[in-house]
Amino acid sequence: MRVLLSTYGSRGDVEPLAGLAVRLRELGAEVRVCAPPDEDFAQRLAGVGVPLVPVGPSARALTNAAPSPSSLPRRAAELIAGQLDGVTAAAEGCDVLVATGVLPAAAGALSVAEKLGIRSVSVTFQQLTLPAPHRRPLAYPGRPLPPEVTDPRVLWDLDARSVDALFGEALNTNRASIGLPPVAGVRDYVIGERPWLATDPVLDPWHETPDLDVVQTGAWILPDPRPLPAGLTAFLDAGAPPVYVGFGSMPMHASPDVAEVAIEAVRAQGRRAVVGRGWADLSRIDDQDDCFVVGEVNQQALFGRVAAVVHHGGAGTTTTATRAGAAQVVVPQAADQPYWAGRVAELGVGVAHDGPTPTLASLTAALRAALAPGTRARATAVAGRVRADGVSVAARLLLDGVGR
Repeated sequence: MRVLLSTYGSRGDVEPLAGLAVRLRELGAEVRVCAPPDEDFAQRLAGVGVPLVPVGPSARALTNAAPSPSSLPRRAAELIAGQLDGVTAAAEGCDVLVATGVLPAAAGALSVAEKLGIRSVSVTFQQLTLPAPHRRPLAYPGRPLPPEVTDPRVLWDLDARSVDALFGEALNTNRASIGLPPVAGVRDYVIGERPWLATDPVLDPWHETPDLDVVQTGAWILPDPRPLPAGLTAFLDAGAPPVYVGFGSMPMHASPDVAEVAIEAVRAQGRRAVVGRGWADLSRIDDQDDCFVVGEVNQQALFGRVAAVVHHGGAGTTTTATRAGAAQVVVPQAADQPYWAGRVAELGVGVAHDGPTPTLASLTAALRAALAPGTRARATAVAGRVRADGVSVAARLLLDGVGR
């Protein structure tokens, strides 16, 4: 059986596919991944023996460019066209295509599956794009939701119209170029009749709704056997557990001094710091020996050895920190990150920072609360409830579905 896993997005969109790919191969499937051509993605996939088919522009370059809301339709057209070109070649001979990532790219990948007549599955790594009668949708840049409207059903209807206004012409023009009919509702086309939600039910409980048949598989986690670098291990062994600070794929343009703020806030707690360089290119602020900077690293191992994790609230980082039993301070930047910050606070395993721009005072206060003994105790208790079988569940569903 041949499976194509397709995404366009940040590291948080690529890492789960690496986990699923490895499990599918263990079960005898042939797997390849379509993803942005960024070097760190290619290296991560190569490290687990999964071939990467590069599709579209660099995700890091696109993120750093901070495109204006008015450019979204044009960029969507470019992303969809890239999917039709790159994914079509990669999908030849495949039995099933799994599509995730940003909505226009997923729409393009699903259109490829439709054109080739192969089965497809739509997956999301956060539930906020799935219409639910108890929750508001996310607002798209430049298209705020009207504050006077409070009925979630009305807001979800407005969300569908926004998606069509932003991406409908781009998708249907590209679909026409390969002989496919137009799509009437882009959002519902991408979600499909039975979307998969690849998140942990403890960290991210899905509330059943009569309008949508959602399959929650659990989070897709790739066990990471990589040892920590010798220098980092020596740093960890040299004192009490430090605080990790890293913002993943967020460039942190609005907080150019975030490294200084974070390191000083950690020092105010009498702790050392491990700083994840990430797409914000964080670095040391002086030559004191209480700070260690890391690049690509095994976060599963590292988070088990720190006192707390300060991060942006990406789904993957939040899940990894929760599984490790680390207390958290989430400084959400965009999209679904305020949701994950809220879940961390609701579970009592950490603190949701108020807003995306931390100050020394605000981050110091948040860290003080996260490092309290009660927070760590709750984090340890919740860690034991997080499932680790999401990739096995998803892989079996895929294999059984194709077999039928």
